[in-house]
Amino acid sequence: MIATSNFDLRIDRRGSNCAKWDKMEATYGVPASDGIAMWVADMDFRPPPCVQAAVEAMAAHGVYGYFGSEQASSDAIRWWMKNRHSWEVEPQAIFTTHGLVNGTAMCVDAYTKPGDGVLVMTPVYHAFARIIRAAGRRLVECPLANEDGRYVLDIAGWDALMTGSERMLILCSPHNPGGRVWTQGELREIADFCRRHDLILVSDEIHHDLVMPGHKHLAMAVAAPEILDRLVMMTATTKTFNIAGCHVGNVIVPDEALRAPFRARMNAMGISPNAFGMAMATAAYSPEGAAWVDALVKYLDGNRRLFDAGVGSIPGVRSMALEATYLGWVDFSGTGMEAAEFIARVEKQARIAANHGASFGTGGSSFLRFNLATPRSVVAEAVERLKDAFADVQ
Repeated sequence: MIATSNFDLRIDRRGSNCAKWDKMEATYGVPASDGIAMWVADMDFRPPPCVQAAVEAMAAHGVYGYFGSEQASSDAIRWWMKNRHSWEVEPQAIFTTHGLVNGTAMCVDAYTKPGDGVLVMTPVYHAFARIIRAAGRRLVECPLANEDGRYVLDIAGWDALMTGSERMLILCSPHNPGGRVWTQGELREIADFCRRHDLILVSDEIHHDLVMPGHKHLAMAVAAPEILDRLVMMTATTKTFNIAGCHVGNVIVPDEALRAPFRARMNAMGISPNAFGMAMATAAYSPEGAAWVDALVKYLDGNRRLFDAGVGSIPGVRSMALEATYLGWVDFSGTGMEAAEFIARVEKQARIAANHGASFGTGGSSFLRFNLATPRSVVAEAVERLKDAFADVQ
C-alpha cells in the first residue's frame, strides 16, 4: 500500500522562516499569535513520503556537491506528462529553471525586447505583472469577462487592444485566481488569437495537477498542436507536491527553433540545477506521488465545499466556483462595501490574511483570494470567523 500524508494534521509553521506564516503580521497586520494565514500559495501539508525519503537519503549521505546528470529527472517528467496529461514530451525540449517565476522571467528576456508589449489575462497571478514591468516591457491587461460569477474569454475585446507592438501572451492554465479550467475550445481560441497577432504563447500550467472532480485539464500542447512553433509550456512539481522552496521548474519548448534563444539565455545566465530540488522533483513524479496527489485533490475538494457553503451563507458574498487550484476567489461586491471596509473586517475582525484582489490586476478589486490548502479544521475555523465578521450584514 502506498503511503500518503495525514492532511488533517495541524503543523505549526510559525517560527520556521516561512513567508506565509512568519510575514503575515508585517504584511497584513494579522497577529501571528492567533491569525490564520491564507495568502501565500503553498500548502500546510507535508509532501508525499517518497519526497521526504529522497531528502533524508541526501542528508544521510552528507555530501552536497554539484548536481550531475538530469536523465532521471527528465525521465520522470516525461513519464508524468504522458501518464497524467496524455502529453508526449521530447527529452531535449526540457529546461530546468529556478521555479516558474524565474522561468517566466527567462521567457520574457529570451523572446521580447524592452518596450515590447506582453499580455496577461486579468485578474491573474500578480508575479506576471511584476516581472514584465521590472524587465522594461509594456504590460498589456486583457480583461476576462465575468459572466454570472465565472470567467470567460473576451477575444473581440482583446483584438481591439492590439497595436502591433505586442510580442507575447502569458496564459495561466488552470487560471489563478479564478480557478477556471479552460476548455479545449477556449484554448484553441487563445491559440488562434496568438497566431493572428504573431505572439509567443507562454502557458503557465503550474496548477495542472490540482483539478477538482468533474473537470479535466488539457495541456495547451495537446489542445492546439498547430501552434507548437510559438508555444512555451511551463510545469512544475512545486505547487503540486508543496515543495515550492526547492525552486525547480520545467520550461518545455517543443519547437527546436524556439529553443535556441531560450537555451542561449540560460547559458548566458549560468543557470544550473539545485541538487535537492532535482531529487525531490524526481521522487515526486512517480506512482507514489500520483497516489498522493489523488488523495490530496479529494481532500481539497472537501475543503472547497466547506468553504463555499460557509462563505455563500454571508449575504452579498460569493465564492467563484473552483474548478482547479486550492485558491478560493471571493467576491464581496454584493455587500455594497468599499474594499477598505471588507478587507478590514477580514483582517481585523476575522484575523485572516488573504491576498487583496486589486494586486491581481483589472477586475480584481472587489475580491480576496483565500488559500484552502490547510487542514479542514483550519478552514472550518476561518469560515466561522468570516461569518462572525459579517454577522451584521443583511
